[in-house]
Amino acid sequence: MSGPLDGVLVVDLTRALAGPHAGMMLGDLGARVIKVESPGSGDDSRGWGPPFVQPEGAGRESTYFFSANRNKESITLDLKDPGDKEVLTELVRRADVLLENFRPGTLARLGFGTDVLAELNPRLVTLAISGFGHDGPEGQRAGYDQIAQGEAGLMSLTGSGPEDPQKVGVPIGDLLAGMYGAYGVLAALVERERTGRGQVVRTSLLAAVVGVHAFQGTAYTVGGQVNRGQGNHHPSIAPYGLFRCAGGSVQLSCGSEGLWRRLCAEFGFDPEAPGMATNGERVGNRQQVIELLETAFAEIPAAELLARLDAAGVPAGKVRTLDEVYAWEQTLSQGLAISVDHATAGPLTLPGPPLRFFAPGAEGEVETTRRDHTPPPVLGADGDAIRAWLSGAPDGVPQPAGDDVEDGHAT
Repeated sequence: MSGPLDGVLVVDLTRALAGPHAGMMLGDLGARVIKVESPGSGDDSRGWGPPFVQPEGAGRESTYFFSANRNKESITLDLKDPGDKEVLTELVRRADVLLENFRPGTLARLGFGTDVLAELNPRLVTLAISGFGHDGPEGQRAGYDQIAQGEAGLMSLTGSGPEDPQKVGVPIGDLLAGMYGAYGVLAALVERERTGRGQVVRTSLLAAVVGVHAFQGTAYTVGGQVNRGQGNHHPSIAPYGLFRCAGGSVQLSCGSEGLWRRLCAEFGFDPEAPGMATNGERVGNRQQVIELLETAFAEIPAAELLARLDAAGVPAGKVRTLDEVYAWEQTLSQGLAISVDHATAGPLTLPGPPLRFFAPGAEGEVETTRRDHTPPPVLGADGDAIRAWLSGAPDGVPQPAGDDVEDGHAT
C-alpha cells in the first residue's frame, strides 16, 4: 500500500499552488517528496489566510498550505548560500524528479539551469511550470491564477451572461497546471525506462486553461462561434442545468433524446411539441425550455423533485455546500477525506487523493491505494534528517541559512 511511485525521489522547489499540487499528487502516489523552502518564511502559502489553525505567533499554520502539501518532507535552503546550494546539488544527484515554478530564467541565474541539472543527473526529469510559457513574446510574465483565467478565456465563459465574467471558485488554472505537470512527469519517467535519460517537461497556467477549453474551443476553432457566459445552463445541450423549484433548486441533465422523453413522460410534457423535438431545437429555444420546466417544478419541493427524477431515470442532483460534501457518505466511501496527525495543529481532516488503485486477487480485486498519508510538514522539520541522509551519517548537522532567495516564482 505504499503506492505505484514507491522509490521515486521528488525534489520540490515550488511554492504557492500549481507546483505544490503537482508534488502532492506524486506524493499521493507513493513518491518521497522533499519540499525545499526559504528559511524563515517558507512557502508563501503558509501565510495565506485566514483561516489559520493557530492564533498569531510561532507555529501558526494556514489551511491554504495544508491543501497542497500532504505527503511531503520540508527542508529550508537559501539558494544564494554556497553550503545550502551544495545540499541542493546532492539532492539533485539523487533525485528522479525536480519540480520548479520560478519565473523563466530564475533557476539558471541561481546556478541550476537545465544544462547544469542534466550534467549533475542525466536521468533527472524536471517539471517547469510558468505563467504563460517559458518562451514567446510574453514568456517572462509572472503567472497568477485569476489573471490567467481571464487571459486564457475561461472567465469569458463563466458567469451569468456576457457582461458578467466570473472566475472559477477555486484557483483552477493553478490546479490544472499542477495536474498536467504531474501527468507529464509520469510520461517522462516511462520514457526514461526506454532511453535511460531524463528530460524537461514544461507547462503553464495559460496552457493548462487552454487545454481544457474542450467543446468551447472547437466551437470557435472549427465552428467560428465565440461562446460567452450564460449562467448555469449548458451551451450545447438542453435541458441541462440548474432549475428552480419550491424552496430551492435542482440540477438535471437530458444528454440524450431518451432522457428527454423520460422527463416528458414524468411531468406530462409533449416531447414532440414545436421547438422541442430535438436537442438542437431545444438549445435554440433554451429560455422556453427553462420556463416550461420551472413552471412545472414551482410547487414541488427539491427533495420530492429529486426523488421523482431519480424514479424516472433522469440524472439529477442538488447543489451541496462543502460541509455537506464532507459529511456525505459517498464522499467518505471514496477516501476523499483523510485523517492525519499534524505536529503542531494536532489531528486534522484533509481532502483526500482522487485516485484509487486495485489489483486482481484470488477472491476478487484487492485495493492497493496508499493509506499511510503524512500531514503537511512544519517548516524545516525534516532538515536534520535529510542532511544526515545526504551525508551518510546518522547525526548530520544542518548548514547555516542566509538570506531568502529572490522572489522569482511564477505561480
